[in-house]
Amino acid sequence: MAELLRMAIPVAVGAVAVVLLLGLWNMMRGGSSSRSQSLMRWRVGLQFLAIVIVMAVLYLSSATP
Repeated sequence: MAELLRMAIPVAVGAVAVVLLLGLWNMMRGGSSSRSQSLMRWRVGLQFLAIVIVMAVLYLSSATP
């Protein structure tokens, strides 16, 4: 289980980076402010998920001898 979660960390971090860049790109080109806000809300949710995954990996790797 820890190995599966360990492989999910780069995916989660990559998803956060993609959504962050999309939100920044939308703001810089003068796009819709509601779209930028929606993307930033997605970023916060994905960051939370990434932190949960990292913490689960740390917990599972320290719990197993």
